[in-house]
Amino acid sequence: MTSPSSTQFVPEVSLVPRHIAIIMDGNGRWATKRFMPRVAGHVKGVEAVRGIVEACARQGVEYVTFFAFSSENWRRPEDEVSLLMRLFVTALEREVSKMHANGIRLKIVGDLSRFDDKLQKMISAAERKTAGNTRLTVTICANYGGRWDIMQAVNQMLAAHPGSSDFTEEQLAPYLSLAYAPEPDLFIRTGGEERISNFLLWQLAYTELYFTDTYWPDFDAAALELAITSYQQRERRFGRTSAQLAEQSPVAKC
Repeated sequence: MTSPSSTQFVPEVSLVPRHIAIIMDGNGRWATKRFMPRVAGHVKGVEAVRGIVEACARQGVEYVTFFAFSSENWRRPEDEVSLLMRLFVTALEREVSKMHANGIRLKIVGDLSRFDDKLQKMISAAERKTAGNTRLTVTICANYGGRWDIMQAVNQMLAAHPGSSDFTEEQLAPYLSLAYAPEPDLFIRTGGEERISNFLLWQLAYTELYFTDTYWPDFDAAALELAITSYQQRERRFGRTSAQLAEQSPVAKC
């Protein structure tokens, strides 16, 4: 079952974001600043993921999605790409059992066909093992791109409805990679860059954006709290006016 689209229906707004999406930027620069090889930044970045997952679980966040490897990241130096693949395998080996023990579901989305057989099998096994967990859903976007996501959804929809045309958002939604999750309430990008970089292009339509200069390895529970506090100060109108929101608020009705 897919969640309603924010362009079609006004979603409920909660004090704690139900779904947080994160671009983890700045690993390499974090390491370079410390005269360390870029690999050290990526290793430290994996530790940061663990800390943020734990913080999200404590806060009552229901979904957190990390942009781990984009479809454009294959353009990076070959040795760095190989390292990232090895880190991915190591993280699955070390973290899946812990996540399962803590009631956390793991999902990996993206064009996984480019990964080797070993990694694909590990991904499938991790998803099966944690499928029944409901405390928090952690999604890792790997070899993912927002345009790829939309195109693969369109192609699947067309294949499922041969000869049909004039489709709606509701018909497309079940084929998107994150159809199981509500649209993100809060988007966070670390590392000082202020762009979306082909991440969740469809899903971020009404997401609150938060950018920070903090490099990802330094982004901890306190930094997450600052992002959530910023989110709580936003007025989420979804196309409506401030006056309409005031009329609907409990205070206005008293």
